[in-house]
Amino acid sequence: MSKVIQQTSREMWRCVRYSSIFSRGNFDRLLKRNDYTLFQEIISDYDSKLIGSRLITYADFTDYAYKFILKNYRNEYVFKNSLINMLIKEFGTSHTIIFNEFSVGNSIADLVMFNGISRAYEIKTELDSNKRLGTQLADYKKIFQRCYVVVHDNCVGKYINTDDDIGIISMCINRGSVKFEEVRAPKDNHNINPHILIRCLRSSEYKELVKRYYRELPEMNAFTAFSICEEMMSAIPSDKLNSLFIDLMKERKTNMSQLKIFDKNLRQIGLSMHFSDKDYEIVNQRLQEPIQI
Repeated sequence: MSKVIQQTSREMWRCVRYSSIFSRGNFDRLLKRNDYTLFQEIISDYDSKLIGSRLITYADFTDYAYKFILKNYRNEYVFKNSLINMLIKEFGTSHTIIFNEFSVGNSIADLVMFNGISRAYEIKTELDSNKRLGTQLADYKKIFQRCYVVVHDNCVGKYINTDDDIGIISMCINRGSVKFEEVRAPKDNHNINPHILIRCLRSSEYKELVKRYYRELPEMNAFTAFSICEEMMSAIPSDKLNSLFIDLMKERKTNMSQLKIFDKNLRQIGLSMHFSDKDYEIVNQRLQEPIQI
């Protein structure tokens, strides 16, 4: 029994180590300092025998590590990256904006998307607790039209009794292929809370929102702008407020159009680190280098 436990522990630690490859810290070092230290340490610990056969470049290893955790670990990175790939495939990038980790109230939505509709996605992996889920979803419903919980298909039963306003999307992995299914459609939210919304916007954005609706801004200064705009936003009909919110979010600077050309395994890291075309070109070139241990 102890050998089984030890083996399980070793395999789990291997998954954790592979997952660290896809951390912002690791790719920041690769991009800014041409630093392969973490890659080299993990390859040396687990995969040195594969160098020269299955693993030639760091890109080969990155692909190998991603497939390993996709099959054996399914952490948040795998869920987010797979969800981004699905959303890009289904909705495209020309009229769609996706943001990673969007603050709403006291919660942070894992992914949010804006096209003609505002959507929030909360990811719950097999490793996650649902302890704060009710609070999180209550916050998202204050400003987003459609809210979803994304879970592994083995965990659908755990979340099926969640607030029935919330959509449920399951992720199934079969032989390395990822499939998403909408288990339950969300109900549209028509009540946008202006007091929560204004706190999700930058000062330039809530001023612009008020100006677009009222055609002009009243006299204000740095100390009074927030309270004046909050009061004025409170008088805007909810459907118009939502429309203005979506328009402003789609005008934020983003690398959404570039994501389509990124390696499918690296789209989440590219989104979260706001890779430019040049950043991605550098990272891609460095991943093509031969592994050196």
